[in-house]
Amino acid sequence: MNIVVTGAAGFIGSNLVRALNAAGHDNIIAVDDLGKDDKFRNLVDCDVVDYLEKDEFLARLRSGELDDEIEAVLHQGACSDTLESDARYMLANNYRYSVELLAHCQDNDVPMIYASSASVYGAGHVFAEKPENEAPLNVYGYSKLLFDQHVRRVLPDRTAQIAGFRYFNVYGPREQHKGRMASVVHHFVRQFRADGRVRLFEGSGGYTAGEQRRDFVSVDDVVRVNLDFLSHPSRSGIFNVGTGRARSFNDVAAAVINALRGGTPQSVADLVSAGAIAYVPFPADLAGKYQSFTEADLTRLRGAGCGAPMLSIEEGVARYVESLMSSDPPRP
Repeated sequence: MNIVVTGAAGFIGSNLVRALNAAGHDNIIAVDDLGKDDKFRNLVDCDVVDYLEKDEFLARLRSGELDDEIEAVLHQGACSDTLESDARYMLANNYRYSVELLAHCQDNDVPMIYASSASVYGAGHVFAEKPENEAPLNVYGYSKLLFDQHVRRVLPDRTAQIAGFRYFNVYGPREQHKGRMASVVHHFVRQFRADGRVRLFEGSGGYTAGEQRRDFVSVDDVVRVNLDFLSHPSRSGIFNVGTGRARSFNDVAAAVINALRGGTPQSVADLVSAGAIAYVPFPADLAGKYQSFTEADLTRLRGAGCGAPMLSIEEGVARYVESLMSSDPPRP
């Protein structure tokens, strides 16, 4: 029996494969859609029993070839580009694919843990997993909400575990292939190493410069939650996964700079005064599509029994910077 990880070469998927290996699992079928991307590098140090392109995986599911071969599915595969404007492409990748995979899992009594997104909450300020709080600002968020709604209809008569995780702003190792969709932590590290400063947006959405706030969560915590649910198949539902505490972009920039510099940490005010943090105009193309505040309500996650504390932005960024520096040390 095998564990299927979709989106296995992606950011969260590859971290999951690596963690499963560390826990003693090498019976992993990695599923992805590599194309011309170099994200295959995320799997080089991982141990998998097979790799399948997404289309081949779906063909094998439909033929019945994988019946009785799958122990669990960790479904991370999706188009995560929040600026993607092709709605049909987005819904085919994020909604229809997920519906078909869930049907197979339910028909074969296979647990399915999947990636949803905090983008379903849109510009709201209440982040509890309830329909009245959900109003996505883009088709990516809508594709995730559409599948969550489908899951809600299936949950009462489920045959096996169905757990969906609304990830907030995830950062950490193995995201370098994501380009502009990589986390702000990744971009801030690159900016500071390139020219000695980090650039943040000026004020927007009622927030002053750099004070827009989001719930930034380490991929280490995201992986831990996935594996915790995998080992507790009686848990089902839709759950937020974040730290439960919003932090400003100024805080994140300071954490990055202080981690890279080492020594005595400096305040945001000192870093702004020294020119290490600078502000740029808010992009016009993000108007009406930008979440200026997010903060996970973790009541339901904690109530399910997942109670370990999440890393603070200072702890998580320090770990991430250390991993980046070890893989790409400063050049003389």
